[in-house]
Amino acid sequence: MKLTAAPTRLFGLDTLRAFAVTIVMLYHLTIFGELPSRLRIVTSFGWMGVDLFFVLSGFLIGQQALKPYLTRQRFSIPEFYRRRAYRILPAYLVVLALYFLVPGWREAPRLAPLWKFLTFTMNIGFSFNRRAFSHAWSLCVEEYFYLVLPLLVALLMRRPSARKTVAVLASVVLFGIGLRAFLITHYPDKVWTGIYYPTYTRLDGLLTGVALAIVRTFRPAWWQTLMQRGHTLFLTGIVCVGSVIWMFRNDDLGNDTGSAMWGVIFGFPLLALGLGLITASSVSRNGILARVRVPGAETIATLAFSLYLTHKAVGNLVMQHFPRITAPQGPVSWLLYAVTCLLAALLLHVAVERPFLRLRDRATRRKPNSALENEMREEPAL
Repeated sequence: MKLTAAPTRLFGLDTLRAFAVTIVMLYHLTIFGELPSRLRIVTSFGWMGVDLFFVLSGFLIGQQALKPYLTRQRFSIPEFYRRRAYRILPAYLVVLALYFLVPGWREAPRLAPLWKFLTFTMNIGFSFNRRAFSHAWSLCVEEYFYLVLPLLVALLMRRPSARKTVAVLASVVLFGIGLRAFLITHYPDKVWTGIYYPTYTRLDGLLTGVALAIVRTFRPAWWQTLMQRGHTLFLTGIVCVGSVIWMFRNDDLGNDTGSAMWGVIFGFPLLALGLGLITASSVSRNGILARVRVPGAETIATLAFSLYLTHKAVGNLVMQHFPRITAPQGPVSWLLYAVTCLLAALLLHVAVERPFLRLRDRATRRKPNSALENEMREEPAL
């Protein structure tokens, strides 16, 4: 069965989405044991996959909020919220119910209170003592972004101004830099819980994606110039990401001294910039990601949300029920982990995600007229 929602795709975005969820899954494998030395870079830097999802989400969903203003259509904020709810809530609530009703499903014994998950605030005041379903933190970041974005766009578009838009984006980035600098100097033992997880310190990737959407929507000449430089965008993005990796070269994100400290302060916007350039390259005809169709990337990209929601719990179940195969870890255990995660994601996608997406789209009879518009209908989410 081929998992595709429309006849045309942008293969570069599929590749990035598949890559993002794959490295996050590998990163979370470290919960159950050590990865081989050749995958050690994933052990230290796999968390960057979430930042890639933030950039992709900001780019695609930003265009949903901006496009009506370009075509002089009426932008309905309730309709925007309705589409977001259909996209995220059904699968999320099903998995959340499993965590609370089936204790054996959990990858860790204790959960944050239910109200924190229902209000998307479990990433505020996060505690490693209640770490089951901890990866829902990124959904918390995105949900409040989705809540504020259409309101902010509507406000700015009342009297459109490029300077005002740039000032707002720059102010949020500078606020994040200043806040992270304050937190890491005053609370150095809370880099993860006080800086990495909270919504107010993790907006750089989403803003970068929105900035790309703004350029594509309102500055088409600038966008076409960028699209003619796909390889340059990709290589520059790699240099930016490599610079962030260098900042954290001696330790993971939890280090609060030396280059890692500066990485916490400035690394997030630099990482977002690099991933934004790579994302722009992925939709350029001159970009390597747009030219190469990676086998299986479309399927993994389609299942990305369901994979993200379920992979940690499924990995735990595999490790618990097949200890002879999975300990010590090796090719057989990795294959079993991959297959079971894909099957669980496929079940959630087919039984929950896809029916609600179809229900959502019944009111939208017009078919997308471009590959990018098609991607906007199946935008990535975490």
